[in-house]
Amino acid sequence: MNKLTKNYIIDFTNVKYYLEMHYVIRKALDFPDYYGCNWDAFWDCMTDMCVDPINIEIIGLDVIERKFGDAAKIMLETLTEVKDFAKGIGSNVEVSVVNGNVRSRIV
Repeated sequence: MNKLTKNYIIDFTNVKYYLEMHYVIRKALDFPDYYGCNWDAFWDCMTDMCVDPINIEIIGLDVIERKFGDAAKIMLETLTEVKDFAKGIGSNVEVSVVNGNVRSRIV
């Protein structure tokens, strides 16, 4: 039986504070209220949800790159690891970064 792909959009366009970035992630990805707002908790929630195929679109990545330094890099590295994890369990995770009219997939 084919599982339907779940689609999510994370929009960082208006994020001003570091913790707000994690609140946006929690809301956009429908993480539980107890999400710890850190990268270890991000990994835990992502690997829990990727048993089903998912597609994530990230908007405003440049905002968090500019404001929070390594946060964007850590998030993308974690998502790349999540893609590998999902592949290993027979699922699929696709992540696209949208910058203006340009859409690129992360490996």
